[in-house]
Amino acid sequence: MEGNRDESEKCIRLAMQYLALGEKEKAIKFLNKAEKLFPSEQAKGLLSKINNSASTDSEKKCEESSVPNGNPPQTNGTGDTTTTESTTRQRKTPTDQSVTTEKQYSQEQLVAVRRIRKCKDYYEILGVAKDCSEDDLKKAYKKLALKFHPDKNKAPGATEAFKAIGNALAVLTDTDKRRRYDQFGTEAEHVPRHSHGNYEYDYSRGFEGDISAEELFNMFFGGAFQPGHSRRMNARHSHTRTQFNTNFQDRSEQPYALLLQLSPILFMILLSLISSLLMSDPLYSLQPDHKYSHERRTHNLAIPYYVKPGFSTDYKGSIRQLEQSVEEDYLSTLRSNCFRERSYKENMLWRARNFHDSRLYQKAQDMKTPSCDRLQNIYAGG
Repeated sequence: MEGNRDESEKCIRLAMQYLALGEKEKAIKFLNKAEKLFPSEQAKGLLSKINNSASTDSEKKCEESSVPNGNPPQTNGTGDTTTTESTTRQRKTPTDQSVTTEKQYSQEQLVAVRRIRKCKDYYEILGVAKDCSEDDLKKAYKKLALKFHPDKNKAPGATEAFKAIGNALAVLTDTDKRRRYDQFGTEAEHVPRHSHGNYEYDYSRGFEGDISAEELFNMFFGGAFQPGHSRRMNARHSHTRTQFNTNFQDRSEQPYALLLQLSPILFMILLSLISSLLMSDPLYSLQPDHKYSHERRTHNLAIPYYVKPGFSTDYKGSIRQLEQSVEEDYLSTLRSNCFRERSYKENMLWRARNFHDSRLYQKAQDMKTPSCDRLQNIYAGG
């Protein structure tokens, strides 16, 4: 029995959906099935409501059919005739308006609207790939927004299609929302809507943009259809539009800000490259290598230095000034080495005395200072 009850409730839910869509025959079918599976007051009440509604409609049709099309009934010749004529005019007016409305859109516009409303996701609405860039999204939006704006496209459902296009752009141009939509959007629960015998999907459920479709359109086209459709805007949309503008501006300014931050580093790299290109090789080296392989000695102190093999023919400057520079470099190097040698030796002696280490003391005493010795010999004229 519990299984029958569940099936009965399921039939009642389906009947209520069909009833909301105006399909009474299908609703009655499922309600009768529900009664057979598991009788309930809810099913009986709905059946009674449908039957009463059908009886009322039948009575109205009978009353209308009893009145001839030619001359309406006249009871007193004063006000009834006028009332009937007014009623006749009121009945004709909606028909005339519907004819006028039908002429305001083309079959092509209607087909385009239906295509948009049958799309399964935002990417399909805009007609772009899932790995498209933000520029691709904007280009697709501009093309579709002008085509589906309700002031330009009067086809039924154009407003919903226009909103779906705007919502698609608003979501897909937001990094966080696009990431979440890519993960859950296609699997999210869609709410079915029935229109012209086809099921459509409500794209505002779960993933909704922070700005209305009309305001988004104005941002791109500057209010191209001011007199027509709505200029409605509440406080929330006013705030979110400012935020949306800021997000677009921030994303567009990010590359320039990054470039500005990196400019000092780029400048230093460029400067070092230029310096390396402009800087020529030194004329000599105090140590021999594969490039400086030819040995020479200074005339004054007989300091050895090394030049390139073609030095004698290529160098046109003063040898005396060059050798003076060699001797200054050599002596400066000796002084630095001598200072390090003496500091190391004195530090070792100090540790030996403090720790009363005779072996360390003897080692420090025996330590040589070749740079200091060489420097002393030079100054002594040796």
